[in-house]
Amino acid sequence: MKIAVVDYGMGNLRSVTQALEHVSAGRAEILLTDRPELVAAADKVVFPGQGAMRDCMAGLVQSGLRDVVLDAACNKPFFGVCVGAQLLLDHSEEGDTAALGFYPGTVKRFPSGQLDAAGARLKVPHMGWNEVWQTRRHPLFDGVEDGARFYFVHSYYMAPADPALSLGFAEYPFAFSAILGRGNVFATQFHPEKSAAAGLRLLDNFIGWDGSDA
Repeated sequence: MKIAVVDYGMGNLRSVTQALEHVSAGRAEILLTDRPELVAAADKVVFPGQGAMRDCMAGLVQSGLRDVVLDAACNKPFFGVCVGAQLLLDHSEEGDTAALGFYPGTVKRFPSGQLDAAGARLKVPHMGWNEVWQTRRHPLFDGVEDGARFYFVHSYYMAPADPALSLGFAEYPFAFSAILGRGNVFATQFHPEKSAAAGLRLLDNFIGWDGSDA
Protein backbone atom coordinates (compact mmCIF):
# COMPACT_ATOMS: atom_id res chain seq x y z
CA MET A 1 0.00 0.00 0.00
CA LYS A 2 1.26 3.47 -0.90
CA ILE A 3 0.35 6.65 0.97
CA ALA A 4 1.24 9.95 -0.70
CA VAL A 5 1.98 13.03 1.40
CA VAL A 6 1.28 15.96 -0.93
CA ASP A 7 4.25 18.33 -1.22
CA TYR A 8 3.10 21.65 -2.66
CA GLY A 9 5.73 23.71 -0.88
CA MET A 10 3.72 24.40 2.27
CA GLY A 11 3.60 22.82 5.70
CA ASN A 12 5.69 20.84 8.11
CA LEU A 13 5.89 17.98 5.66
CA ARG A 14 8.82 16.11 7.15
CA SER A 15 7.21 15.74 10.58
CA VAL A 16 3.96 14.46 9.04
CA THR A 17 5.89 12.00 6.90
CA GLN A 18 7.98 10.78 9.82
CA ALA A 19 4.91 10.32 12.02
CA LEU A 20 3.24 8.21 9.31
CA GLU A 21 6.40 6.15 8.84
CA HIS A 22 6.53 5.56 12.59
CA VAL A 23 2.95 4.34 12.95
CA SER A 24 2.90 2.35 9.71
CA ALA A 25 5.62 -0.01 10.97
CA GLY A 26 6.14 -1.31 7.46
CA ARG A 27 2.45 -1.69 6.62
CA ALA A 28 2.65 1.07 4.01
CA GLU A 29 5.13 2.92 1.85
CA ILE A 30 5.01 6.62 2.78
CA LEU A 31 5.91 8.83 -0.16
CA LEU A 32 6.45 12.59 0.16
CA THR A 33 5.93 13.82 -3.39
CA ASP A 34 5.23 16.86 -5.54
CA ARG A 35 4.48 14.73 -8.61
CA PRO A 36 0.77 14.63 -9.56
CA GLU A 37 1.06 11.20 -11.16
CA LEU A 38 2.39 9.69 -7.92
CA VAL A 39 -0.40 11.25 -5.88
CA ALA A 40 -2.90 9.89 -8.40
CA ALA A 41 -1.39 6.40 -8.18
CA ALA A 42 -1.33 6.28 -4.35
CA ASP A 43 -3.84 4.21 -2.41
CA LYS A 44 -4.32 6.95 0.19
CA VAL A 45 -3.46 10.66 0.38
CA VAL A 46 -2.41 12.96 3.22
CA PHE A 47 -2.82 16.67 2.46
CA PRO A 48 -0.95 18.84 4.99
CA GLY A 49 -0.56 22.59 5.07
CA GLN A 50 0.88 25.39 7.14
CA GLY A 51 1.20 29.11 6.52
CA ALA A 52 -0.92 31.75 4.83
CA MET A 53 -3.97 30.46 2.97
CA ARG A 54 -3.32 32.56 -0.16
CA ASP A 55 0.24 31.22 -0.44
CA CYS A 56 -0.94 27.65 0.11
CA MET A 57 -3.60 27.91 -2.58
CA ALA A 58 -1.14 29.51 -5.00
CA GLY A 59 1.41 26.76 -4.33
CA LEU A 60 -1.20 24.09 -4.95
CA VAL A 61 -2.21 25.59 -8.30
CA GLN A 62 1.35 26.34 -9.47
CA SER A 63 2.52 22.84 -8.61
CA GLY A 64 -0.15 21.29 -10.82
CA LEU A 65 -1.50 19.35 -7.84
CA ARG A 66 -4.89 21.05 -7.46
CA ASP A 67 -6.92 18.69 -9.63
CA VAL A 68 -5.27 15.51 -8.40
CA VAL A 69 -5.91 16.52 -4.78
CA LEU A 70 -9.59 17.11 -5.54
CA ASP A 71 -9.78 13.77 -7.31
CA ALA A 72 -8.19 12.04 -4.30
CA ALA A 73 -10.71 13.70 -1.97
CA CYS A 74 -13.47 12.25 -4.14
CA ASN A 75 -12.14 8.73 -4.54
CA LYS A 76 -9.73 7.46 -1.88
CA PRO A 77 -8.99 7.64 1.86
CA PHE A 78 -7.92 11.26 2.39
CA PHE A 79 -6.51 12.96 5.50
CA GLY A 80 -6.23 16.78 5.53
CA VAL A 81 -4.14 18.57 8.15
CA CYS A 82 -4.42 22.22 9.30
CA VAL A 83 -4.52 24.43 6.18
CA GLY A 84 -4.93 21.20 4.23
CA ALA A 85 -8.28 20.88 6.00
CA GLN A 86 -9.23 24.55 5.56
CA LEU A 87 -8.53 24.40 1.82
CA LEU A 88 -11.40 21.94 1.39
CA LEU A 89 -13.93 24.72 2.03
CA ASP A 90 -15.11 27.42 -0.40
CA HIS A 91 -13.42 30.52 0.88
CA SER A 92 -11.13 31.94 3.56
CA GLU A 93 -11.24 35.36 5.16
CA GLU A 94 -7.45 35.15 5.26
CA GLY A 95 -6.42 37.19 2.25
CA ASP A 96 -9.98 36.93 0.86
CA THR A 97 -8.91 33.65 -0.73
CA ALA A 98 -10.98 31.28 -2.86
CA ALA A 99 -10.22 27.71 -1.76
CA LEU A 100 -10.94 24.33 -3.35
CA GLY A 101 -14.70 24.36 -2.76
CA PHE A 102 -14.91 20.64 -2.05
CA TYR A 103 -17.27 21.43 0.83
CA PRO A 104 -19.46 24.54 1.19
CA GLY A 105 -18.30 26.78 3.99
CA THR A 106 -15.95 29.53 5.09
CA VAL A 107 -12.70 29.81 7.02
CA LYS A 108 -13.13 32.66 9.51
CA ARG A 109 -10.75 34.59 11.73
CA PHE A 110 -11.07 34.27 15.50
CA PRO A 111 -12.42 37.57 16.85
CA SER A 112 -10.04 39.63 18.96
CA GLY A 113 -10.92 40.48 22.54
CA GLN A 114 -12.50 37.12 23.39
CA LEU A 115 -12.42 36.03 27.05
CA ASP A 116 -12.24 32.59 28.63
CA ALA A 117 -14.55 31.38 31.42
CA ALA A 118 -12.31 33.02 34.03
CA GLY A 119 -12.37 36.37 32.24
CA ALA A 120 -8.84 36.15 30.85
CA ARG A 121 -8.23 37.47 27.36
CA LEU A 122 -7.72 34.79 24.73
CA LYS A 123 -4.85 35.33 22.32
CA VAL A 124 -4.99 34.94 18.56
CA PRO A 125 -3.56 32.70 17.19
CA HIS A 126 -5.12 29.85 19.13
CA MET A 127 -1.93 27.99 19.99
CA GLY A 128 -1.40 24.96 22.19
CA TRP A 129 -3.32 21.96 23.49
CA ASN A 130 -7.10 21.83 23.49
CA GLU A 131 -9.78 19.21 23.99
CA VAL A 132 -11.59 17.83 20.94
CA TRP A 133 -15.10 16.45 21.36
CA GLN A 134 -16.40 13.90 18.88
CA THR A 135 -19.82 14.57 17.35
CA ARG A 136 -20.40 10.99 16.18
CA ARG A 137 -18.64 7.65 15.91
CA HIS A 138 -15.95 7.27 13.25
CA PRO A 139 -13.41 4.49 12.52
CA LEU A 140 -10.50 6.91 13.01
CA PHE A 141 -11.67 7.56 16.59
CA ASP A 142 -10.96 3.96 17.58
CA GLY A 143 -8.82 4.09 20.72
CA VAL A 144 -9.06 7.91 20.94
CA GLU A 145 -10.93 9.16 24.00
CA ASP A 146 -13.70 11.71 23.55
CA GLY A 147 -12.24 14.98 24.83
CA ALA A 148 -8.65 13.94 24.04
CA ARG A 149 -6.23 16.84 23.75
CA PHE A 150 -4.61 17.80 20.45
CA TYR A 151 -2.15 20.52 19.41
CA PHE A 152 -3.45 23.57 17.52
CA VAL A 153 -1.74 26.54 15.84
CA HIS A 154 -4.20 28.73 13.90
CA SER A 155 -5.77 32.17 13.70
CA TYR A 156 -8.64 31.05 11.43
CA TYR A 157 -11.21 28.33 12.02
CA MET A 158 -13.41 26.17 9.78
CA ALA A 159 -17.13 26.98 9.56
CA PRO A 160 -18.77 24.42 7.24
CA ALA A 161 -22.19 25.36 5.86
CA ASP A 162 -23.50 21.90 6.77
CA PRO A 163 -23.01 21.22 10.51
CA ALA A 164 -23.09 17.47 9.78
CA LEU A 165 -19.66 17.83 8.12
CA SER A 166 -18.12 18.54 11.53
CA LEU A 167 -16.88 15.28 13.06
CA GLY A 168 -15.43 16.96 16.15
CA PHE A 169 -15.25 20.36 17.80
CA ALA A 170 -13.09 22.35 20.19
CA GLU A 171 -13.84 25.57 22.09
CA TYR A 172 -12.00 28.93 21.99
CA PRO A 173 -14.16 30.16 23.71
CA PHE A 174 -17.05 29.25 21.36
CA ALA A 175 -17.32 25.85 19.68
CA PHE A 176 -15.65 25.55 16.27
CA SER A 177 -15.11 22.64 13.90
CA ALA A 178 -11.86 20.85 14.71
CA ILE A 179 -12.45 17.87 12.41
CA LEU A 180 -14.19 18.00 9.05
CA GLY A 181 -15.24 15.15 6.83
CA ARG A 182 -17.67 12.74 5.27
CA GLY A 183 -17.24 9.37 3.60
CA ASN A 184 -13.59 8.90 2.65
CA VAL A 185 -12.43 12.33 3.91
CA PHE A 186 -11.14 13.09 7.41
CA ALA A 187 -9.49 16.48 7.97
CA THR A 188 -8.23 18.05 11.19
CA GLN A 189 -7.58 21.67 12.13
CA PHE A 190 -5.04 20.46 14.70
CA HIS A 191 -1.70 18.78 13.97
CA PRO A 192 -1.93 15.04 14.69
CA GLU A 193 1.81 14.66 14.12
CA LYS A 194 2.42 17.05 17.05
CA SER A 195 -0.32 15.64 19.28
CA ALA A 196 1.48 12.82 21.09
CA ALA A 197 -0.31 9.48 21.56
CA ALA A 198 -3.80 10.65 20.53
CA GLY A 199 -2.55 12.17 17.27
CA LEU A 200 -0.44 9.14 16.42
CA ARG A 201 -3.44 6.91 17.06
CA LEU A 202 -5.48 8.87 14.48
CA LEU A 203 -2.69 8.40 11.93
CA ASP A 204 -2.36 4.73 12.86
CA ASN A 205 -6.10 4.27 12.32
CA PHE A 206 -5.80 6.04 8.95
CA ILE A 207 -3.20 3.51 7.82
CA GLY A 208 -5.75 0.73 8.24
CA TRP A 209 -8.82 2.71 7.15
CA ASP A 210 -10.84 1.61 4.12
CA GLY A 211 -12.41 5.05 3.58
CA SER A 212 -15.80 4.24 5.08
CA ASP A 213 -17.16 6.47 7.86
CA ALA A 214 -19.57 3.83 9.15
